[in-house]
Amino acid sequence: MNITVRPLREDDLQEADRILRLAFGTFLGLPDPASFTGDASYVHTRWRADPMTAFAADADGQLAGSTFVSRWGSVGFLGPLTTRPDLWDRGIGKRLMDPVMACFEKWGTRHAGLFTFAHSQKHVGLYQKFGFWPRFLTAVMSKAVGQARRQSGWTAFSGVPGNQQDTLLRACTDLTDRIYPGLEVTPEVRSVNRQKLGETILLWKGDRLAGLAVCHCGPGSEAGSGVCYVKFGAVAPGPSAEEDFDRLLDACEQLAASQGLSRLVAGGNAGRDEAYRRMLGHGFRADMQGVAMQRSNDPGYNRPGVYVMDDWR
Repeated sequence: MNITVRPLREDDLQEADRILRLAFGTFLGLPDPASFTGDASYVHTRWRADPMTAFAADADGQLAGSTFVSRWGSVGFLGPLTTRPDLWDRGIGKRLMDPVMACFEKWGTRHAGLFTFAHSQKHVGLYQKFGFWPRFLTAVMSKAVGQARRQSGWTAFSGVPGNQQDTLLRACTDLTDRIYPGLEVTPEVRSVNRQKLGETILLWKGDRLAGLAVCHCGPGSEAGSGVCYVKFGAVAPGPSAEEDFDRLLDACEQLAASQGLSRLVAGGNAGRDEAYRRMLGHGFRADMQGVAMQRSNDPGYNRPGVYVMDDWR
């Protein structure tokens, strides 16, 4: 079998999407593997966010799998990485890791990681070969959207005039840099806004940005029908971080309710135990658990005292 790795093209997207659903659905034992994630979209949204960080593997000239790399400033993560089930254990996943590692090297990524199945030694073993080590469990958590308990003092990024957006993006970068040096999620903010995938919440304390949450909403996004998915949410470190995180959770629920969505989904890493506990206190419960694998066993921002929601899927 001749395996080649190349950039993922726009004309690959439909087949790459089919392979992703089939691969995960088969691994999870779904009766209809192709139904995995329903009308949520990962392949199309991530390719449109940055086609230069999406890669394909061909086996004897036919698409066999794909992977994506996300760059959040000094932080990078990979996935989803999927291959056709009929070609599992043929070394395709290992080949797809080559351009991933090249991206991290080119970018000078300080902290790199991924989310995978905690119970699968096959998955964990693959990534260990590339220097990634399993650390804390990451729970993909959800709760039913209810009536807002209070207004949280937030605005929507989509409502910001174009000539003011750069200023706000710099404020977002200043906030995340205080959490981990060089961490920057403004590419996610821009992508959600440009593709109309949802909304970015800007949480305020007076005239100071206290937090932000990049949210996907509804079908065609990474959320799917009826769901508001917090891809990344964080508040600035400091004495009021716990209170601000509570307000950010309320704001996410308010956004979901305003969009007519019934479920709020977010990732909680157990290494950020205070944030994880606050999410439980707000009614979140785990739908599934994975593990964050981090290069060189570096904890990065998955540590106590950090109030962040994400899951690196």
